[in-house]
Amino acid sequence: MLNFDYRNPTHVVFGKDRIAELDQLVPENSRVLITYGGGSVQRFGTLDKVKAALGNRTVFEFGGIEANPKYDTLVKAVEVARKENIDFLLAVGGGSVMDGTKFIALATQFDGDTASLLHHGFTPVPVANDKVIPLGVIATLPATGSEMNAFAVVSYQGGKFPVNHPCAYPTFAMLDPELTFSLPKIQVANGVVDAFVHVLEQYATYPVDARVQDRMAEGIMRTLIEIGPITVEEPTNYDARANLMWSATSALNGMIGTGVPLDWSTHMIGHELTALFHIDHAQTLAVVLPSLWRVLKEQKHAKLVQYAARVWDITEGDEASRVDQAIDKTEAFFKQVGLPVRLRDHGVTQEQLSLVVDALEAHGMTALSESGKVDLATSRKILDMAW
Repeated sequence: MLNFDYRNPTHVVFGKDRIAELDQLVPENSRVLITYGGGSVQRFGTLDKVKAALGNRTVFEFGGIEANPKYDTLVKAVEVARKENIDFLLAVGGGSVMDGTKFIALATQFDGDTASLLHHGFTPVPVANDKVIPLGVIATLPATGSEMNAFAVVSYQGGKFPVNHPCAYPTFAMLDPELTFSLPKIQVANGVVDAFVHVLEQYATYPVDARVQDRMAEGIMRTLIEIGPITVEEPTNYDARANLMWSATSALNGMIGTGVPLDWSTHMIGHELTALFHIDHAQTLAVVLPSLWRVLKEQKHAKLVQYAARVWDITEGDEASRVDQAIDKTEAFFKQVGLPVRLRDHGVTQEQLSLVVDALEAHGMTALSESGKVDLATSRKILDMAW
């Protein structure tokens, strides 16, 4: 097992009918900016419940944060936060709203060009004296795990940029599965696959005898395989949706990634597909992951054999055939919940694949994977196979 440090300060508030508890979670006399996305929180009454629970606090709103939140939109929220002396942010929505709100928290008291916060990669952004506005989140979409980590991804000038800082952890995360019942089926399917691939990016690398992390990861994946199709088809099945919600949070709260090598190649390639062709993030993952594995089978052999046995119960035949079966079953699972697994199904042409490679090069994504050996030529092989 590799050396690691682990800290997660987020207070999780899980279960039905918890919104009224905001009065105890948000500091008294706060000047609160509620952030949200396209308006579903208004249509389904969630926003009204949130505002009522905040009582006599001074409350402002900022809506319209997009899927794959845009820097140009977020800086408008920063202007509001500065003008109104906001001292607490409350994100109500899915991963994009949470990510955008983390950026607002970091940028509002930042001295300098806020666009510079986007150019530090996975290194924590430099925030003087840790001047970050505290934030809480109310999750309405189980998918990204952003509710319990300090990372965000922001879209800017045709690219997607990771941003993080240890003070950007939400102070609390309210997870009520019933708030997700109204989601369209495709968004639920996206959430299932997003969480599944988050686990795999931290698991399907190479063995380091991290037995606890491996077993936790395998348990999350087996849970998603069991309940994924159910929660897509039965949106008001509370037990299935609750398990999806906690799986998505557990997939990216840092626990299963401690002490193990990480990959994230699928995400880096997927980000470029989203930026160029506006394909939903999870759907890019469903397209890229199986093809990436087929190209990198030798590099990932040991963990894929383990994955085949422990997640899919594939133990018969030689190791190479077991790996192939596991990849096929993974792809079939993505299709079962409703996601396409080929780029051509999204209208991408073979000629356009060179645009993706060019974008990877422009954004410095030239040495991907846990080995750092996935160069542009290898990325092109993965894209060709995914087409």
